[in-house]
Amino acid sequence: MKRIGKIIAVVAIIAVVLTVLSSAFVTKEDEYKLIRQFGKVDRVVSEAGIGFKMPFVEEIDTLPKQILLYDLPASDVITKDKKTMIADSYVLWKIVDPLKFAQTLNSSIGNAESRINTVVYNSIKNVISSLSQTEVISGRDGELADTIMNNIGTTMDQYGISLLSVETKRLDLPSDNKTAVYERMISERNKIAAQYTAEGDSEATVKKNSTDKEVSIMLSNAEAEAAAVIAQAEAEYMKILANAYSDADRRSFYEFIRSLDAAKVSLKDGDKTLILPKESPIAQIFIGE
Repeated sequence: MKRIGKIIAVVAIIAVVLTVLSSAFVTKEDEYKLIRQFGKVDRVVSEAGIGFKMPFVEEIDTLPKQILLYDLPASDVITKDKKTMIADSYVLWKIVDPLKFAQTLNSSIGNAESRINTVVYNSIKNVISSLSQTEVISGRDGELADTIMNNIGTTMDQYGISLLSVETKRLDLPSDNKTAVYERMISERNKIAAQYTAEGDSEATVKKNSTDKEVSIMLSNAEAEAAAVIAQAEAEYMKILANAYSDADRRSFYEFIRSLDAAKVSLKDGDKTLILPKESPIAQIFIGE
């Protein structure tokens, strides 16, 4: 009987230990513990540490407390100018109200990602459909993501979820029309380049014509000044000649010098004899009147 009593005591102790162990649980820093009683959430433990539950009556679910990443499948979206683009995005999110999360999504991360996928895709589609392709491309520096987040607003609050950011990994053209779009973009850039070239040539022509006109004016002014100087010199020359011929002595001396020059020209080839008629102007110089 004593032996049976000891066995019963050991079994009882083991049962107590197992009961205590089964009722204790540990909550980590990066998780929530949901204590369910008959399937319904009775309380939520969000602080790290050791807790206890009623064995065989209460069950525990664990939800992540850290930031989670959901990668949306790449999907087609259409811009305001009816251009198809492929959007490939991801979402950073976290559970901020585990009780509401459990009540609306049955504590399922898969259910949460399904709701996130629907809400975020609809927001991306709505935002991009209100923008032209050029505006979508130029907004990839952060403006597009902000617009998408504003469009989502507080939609996910009802599920106890907070969306931290929606980022676009890739926003590209479908492969079937990418080449055509690139060719059109190249053509448009060539037109712009041609326009710039034409404007440059036009401006260069204007400047060249202006320069040629200035050069023509300068040459005309220089020629006019030269003509004036020549005219003044000729007037001075005529004045000198007039003064020379107005004085009888000077005129006689000038005529004498010219006669000697004429005689010198006549005496050539070693001929030292000059035969002149009496009425010759040269003879008059030597004979005198």
